[in-house]
Amino acid sequence: MPGPRVSLEQWRTLQAVLDHGGYAQAAAHLHRSQSSVSYTLAKLQRQLGVPLLEIHGRKAQLTPAGEALLRRSRHLLQEAMELERYAHSMEQGWEPEVRLVVDVAFPTELLVTALRRFETHRHGTRVQLREVVLSGADEALEQGSADLVIGGRVPPKFLGDLLLEIEFVAVARPDHALHRLEREIGVADLERELQVVIRDSGMQHRRDSGWLGAEQRWTVSSMETALTAVRAGLGFAWLPRHKINALLAQGELAALPLREGGTFQGHLYLIFADQHQPGPATRQLAELLRSAVAETGA
Repeated sequence: MPGPRVSLEQWRTLQAVLDHGGYAQAAAHLHRSQSSVSYTLAKLQRQLGVPLLEIHGRKAQLTPAGEALLRRSRHLLQEAMELERYAHSMEQGWEPEVRLVVDVAFPTELLVTALRRFETHRHGTRVQLREVVLSGADEALEQGSADLVIGGRVPPKFLGDLLLEIEFVAVARPDHALHRLEREIGVADLERELQVVIRDSGMQHRRDSGWLGAEQRWTVSSMETALTAVRAGLGFAWLPRHKINALLAQGELAALPLREGGTFQGHLYLIFADQHQPGPATRQLAELLRSAVAETGA
C-alpha cells in the first residue's frame, strides 16, 4: 500500500492560514516566508486534486471540500501530537498500561473519581480494570497479573497501606420474615432463613468472609446480584453501607435487629505489585486513589 502523498506540515500550514486570517499572518505564525506558505498550499491542492481555498480580496476562504478536509486534518494533527507525547512519556518511563485490580467492596464513586483524574495525567497510559472478590486480589498479586491492587488483606511478601474501612450491615427487606418477628434476632433465627453471599473470585485459595451459618444459602458472583436478590426479598445479607445507604433511607431495606454482629468492619489495602520500583503511572494512579478517599474524610 503506497504511503500518503500529503505531509502533516502541509495540513498544519492550511490550518494556520485559516486560523490566522491569511497567508501573511500564517507565515508570521509559522516563522516562514509568505511565498513558502503559498507554495506549500498550491502543492497540497495539486496533490489532492481538489481546490481547498478561494481568494476573496485579500482573504482566503475554504471551499466546501476544503471545510470537510480541514475538519479531518485537525483530528489527524491532534493524533500525531498525542503520538509524540506518548513516545516522550514512554521515554520518561511511563508504562503503556496499568493493570488495576479492585475488590468489589471499594466504592465505585471513588474509583471513577480517581480514574477521571488519571485521564488528565496519564500520558497515554491505558488502565485495565478488573474487579474481584476476596482472594481474587491476592491471586492477582501472586500471579503477576496486576500492577496495583485494592484488596481486603496484604498477602505474605507484599506490603500495603490501609486505604479505607468499609462497614458491612446485615439487611433484609422490611417485610422479610426476620423483620416480621418484631424482636431482637439471634443466631437461631438467622439459621432458618436464606442467606445471600458473594462467591470468592479466587481459584487457588478461596476463603469465606463473615457469618455463614444459614442452612440455606445462595452464592452469587457479584455485589450487584447480591443486592438485587436482597431487594427482591429472597434473603438477607451483609452488604457495604455505602452501597445501601440510600435504600436504608428510603425504607426499601432495613438493618436486621441482631443482638450482636449486625455490623462489622472490613479493611481495604492499597498494594503495589512491584514492591521495589513501581512505574510513574502506577504511582500516579495510586496517589489519585488515596486523594479520592481522603476527600471523603473516610
